[in-house]
Parts: sequence; C-alpha cells; structure tokens
Amino acid sequence: MLWPSQLTSGVSGEKSSSEQPTMFSDIFNSLIDNVQETDAVKTEKQYLLATGQLDNPAEWSIAAYKYQVATSLLVQVRDRALDAYSELSRMSI
Repeated sequence: MLWPSQLTSGVSGEKSSSEQPTMFSDIFNSLIDNVQETDAVKTEKQYLLATGQLDNPAEWSIAAYKYQVATSLLVQVRDRALDAYSELSRMSI
C-alpha cells in the first residue's frame, strides 16, 4: 500500500544514496498498481462473503473502503497533474 509520506520520499519508501527525484510517472504507476491490488482484494473478499467462506464480514467493508480511498487518491493526483499542466500551458515564455 502506498502511504502519503512515500509520495515525497520515493515510491518504495527507502531513500537512495543518490537522492534522485521520483518521476511523476513512477508515482502514478504505483498508484494505479495500488488501485488494482486493492480491487483484487476487495473482489476476493466479496466472493468469499457471497459464498459464506468469510468469517468476518467486516473484512469486506475494510477492503471496499481501502479500494475507495486508493481510487480517490488516484483521481486527485490525476486532477492535480492536469491542473498543473493546464497552468504551465497558459504561461508565456
């Protein structure tokens, strides 16, 4: 799972010795991967709940909420990137 502190210190959360900046594409791809992972977990929990194999129904609610938060973060980052691009394109050189 990607935490907000990882957005500034790097995707893996470990600082490299060369302190290279993290590219936006790396961050965005990790957010997409996070959404896909949380969706897979949510879908698995939903299947287990539907088939009666899930002992704790709250696990599905938690997985669904994590998916919702991951999706919301992805959309917010995308929107901010588009806003920044629009602002840059309006600048005169």
